[in-house]
Amino acid sequence: MKKIFWLAGENSGDLHAANILTELNKRKIKYQHFGVGGSRMESKGFTSLFEFEKFSVMGFLEVIKHLFFFLSVEKKIKEILTKQKPSLLILIDYPGLNLRIARIATELKIPVLYYICPQFWAWKSKRIFKLREFTSHVACILPFEKPLLDQISVNATYTGHPIAEEISISINREEFAVKHHLNLQKKWISFFPGSRDIEIKKLLPIFLETIKMFENQEYLFLISKTKTIDSVLFDNIVQQSKVKNLKIIESDNYEMMKYSDFLVITSGTATLEAAFLETPLIIVYKTSKISYYIGKKLVKLKLIGLPNIILNKLVVPELIQEEANPKRIYSEITSYFQSPEKMITMKNELSKIHNLLGKKSSSKVVSDLIEKLTNE
Repeated sequence: MKKIFWLAGENSGDLHAANILTELNKRKIKYQHFGVGGSRMESKGFTSLFEFEKFSVMGFLEVIKHLFFFLSVEKKIKEILTKQKPSLLILIDYPGLNLRIARIATELKIPVLYYICPQFWAWKSKRIFKLREFTSHVACILPFEKPLLDQISVNATYTGHPIAEEISISINREEFAVKHHLNLQKKWISFFPGSRDIEIKKLLPIFLETIKMFENQEYLFLISKTKTIDSVLFDNIVQQSKVKNLKIIESDNYEMMKYSDFLVITSGTATLEAAFLETPLIIVYKTSKISYYIGKKLVKLKLIGLPNIILNKLVVPELIQEEANPKRIYSEITSYFQSPEKMITMKNELSKIHNLLGKKSSSKVVSDLIEKLTNE
């Protein structure tokens, strides 16, 4: 049986990898899957060798704080790759660690498939040369990435974006309301504070303070609570805020995005999911002052939100760092409810994302690449 080592260090990577594992499990060829991954991957027969939650770190300063952990992981993975010699190494996003592991695998003559490649077009542009040197193939999910990779002869395939096949709506708005005890007569404003504890600490208090500013009783406020965060931390912040007229939603994220009237979302994959569902939103991002300062110096893009990057213009408002405050968020939300034209304009722009992301089945395209690389 052929062995495949996976490295998916984030919640979104765990989801994307699990869908590929589902597709592979349908095929005749059997593989042994092991490495770094989460519960979704484990439910598909994957064996996790590390504590997945420890990998959920973001920001320059935060990574430095956990440097010894990552160095020990790198050393352990090198030992595993040396002894086990898997038929293929699959890296999913997470470039800080994954590119170093790609170098190790290349030195050991282990083929490397990089899925969801580093955003070299946004910052650290020299990473594109590391992709050429240390990968066998790159599976890219954004339409403009492959032409850039082609320019320097990186073996690459555009797979389509995984959210195109991951997003599914299982219940209608009325059923969603009954399930979560929501008032259908009110307008729903939903907040997504993130899937990491650091995001919860930074943004959940700000979102709760924003909700306090609404005096109009026509609104109902929903907050997403993911399984990947510290439940005690989340609950304590909510209880201390003493916010009323609030519903905590622990499931049905896509339905929550689809059926809400407006969304406030922490920068990341969730913003693209919401845009794909064509629900008006604003993007909020806040990190430590040091991490933000370093990032501002390194990142080349003027836009940080994935919907805006794909549409190549500012369609969704971005409230970053100091602008990510209750007063500013409240002002942006109310401006859209006061102007139906603004709502319609954003929805029309977001509707273009479907065509831009393509209609490919990403999990099938990647599975084809895996079969090809393990048979070479």
